[in-house]
Amino acid sequence: MDQVPPPRPADAPAPAAKLASFAAALADETRAAICMCLLEGRAWTAGELARATGVAPSTISGHLTRLLDADICVMERQGRHAYVRIADAATARVVDELATHAVPGRDAAHAVPVVAAPDPMVRARTCYDHFAGRLGMAVTDAMEHRGLLRTEGVFALTEAGLHWYEEAGIDVRGAGRRPQASSCLDWTERRRHLGGLAGARLCARALEQAWVVRPEGGGRALLVTPEGEKAFGELLGLTAQSWR
Repeated sequence: MDQVPPPRPADAPAPAAKLASFAAALADETRAAICMCLLEGRAWTAGELARATGVAPSTISGHLTRLLDADICVMERQGRHAYVRIADAATARVVDELATHAVPGRDAAHAVPVVAAPDPMVRARTCYDHFAGRLGMAVTDAMEHRGLLRTEGVFALTEAGLHWYEEAGIDVRGAGRRPQASSCLDWTERRRHLGGLAGARLCARALEQAWVVRPEGGGRALLVTPEGEKAFGELLGLTAQSWR
């Protein structure tokens, strides 16, 4: 006997309608170009996407609305700025496979224009109380690759990550409303780095142990010391090239 599919909520679109909406959102050269820019994995502003695709800023907003409505892209705000990125890894894979099918042998995803920012701020700095810049992203990427951190959707430490913090003598089980791990959009790297208690207390340990120091004159910039290079190498397998 044929199985009867479960009823859909009254307001849920039919699967075919959802697929058609997804395909229609991509069925435009400008929107396809936007998605190919975003496949690099970083977030872009609307103005940057307008320049990259060669359309007027007033036109780009309509295209972004279509992509946002189809759940292909999401928007994140950081201070006064809004950034657009591909919604998630699964969506990125679909778009990437479509692009590869349409353009066999195409180059890798488009490169993102370098964000103008003074050194050493780009290399390493604090974002509130956690690492940012290339160092922040290097730490985040290393933790993800080692299975210590989940970055798909909401950031969360894995069991291995909790054990790693315990082994390092860093307490991340504190009480309070602050999440154990959270993500924060990096304004120079245009990707999400580790925040929350895990990010803050790792940064605090690095400052306490002089793995990183403030340059003369203070500010948010950080300099990684020789002791820090050794510590980041032992803890996460990082080399100085990771943040330079």
